Amino acid sequence: MAESKKEQAPNNGAGTRRRGDVLENAILQAAWDELEATGYNRLTMEAVAVRAQTNKTAVYRRWPNKAQLVIAALIKFAPKPSIEAADTGDLRTDVLTFLQGIFKPLQAIGPETIHGLMSEYPGKEHPMSRPLPPRSEDALFAAMQAIVGNAEKRGELRPGQLPDRIVSLPVDLLRYEMLTTHGAVSEDVVVQIVDELFLPLVRVRASVQAE
Repeated sequence: MAESKKEQAPNNGAGTRRRGDVLENAILQAAWDELEATGYNRLTMEAVAVRAQTNKTAVYRRWPNKAQLVIAALIKFAPKPSIEAADTGDLRTDVLTFLQGIFKPLQAIGPETIHGLMSEYPGKEHPMSRPLPPRSEDALFAAMQAIVGNAEKRGELRPGQLPDRIVSLPVDLLRYEMLTTHGAVSEDVVVQIVDELFLPLVRVRASVQAE
């Protein structure tokens, strides 16, 4: 789709007009660079337009507000969480590695950006406002099932020892932390989830099964 002349980049001597995906990618790159340079709170649509060498109309036509623009930039440039089940040969290490693969990319985004998006993104459209998928369709729960299954094969757990609610506990608590704190989850919190909640429940379950 052709862009209007209003979306022509300012004259910088090159005399070139960017259209469509080229202009969109330039805006997203500018938004990402501006986010890294100034942080979410000080980022403005005007500053992004200047950095992208275009005008505000071109930015607002694609993303009606700052939150949606930043979400699009994060999708394109931010590190992606890993949802693959770790298999290190040890249940504790597997769960820690898996949870770290989820929260460390969020640490790179930073709590200011996460909190800003949670506060400003339209409520009904916010990704966090969507209901969680049923466990049968939840990729994070499936990964935890695989981790538990590997532990069963190694003899760390008896087959069928853990109910689904315990299997999903580390992921459920991580989600809870992200939703309630509106910020990046610390390494200490993840270790506490595993060492003080998940593994004690696993050990209690094992002792009951052994009786």
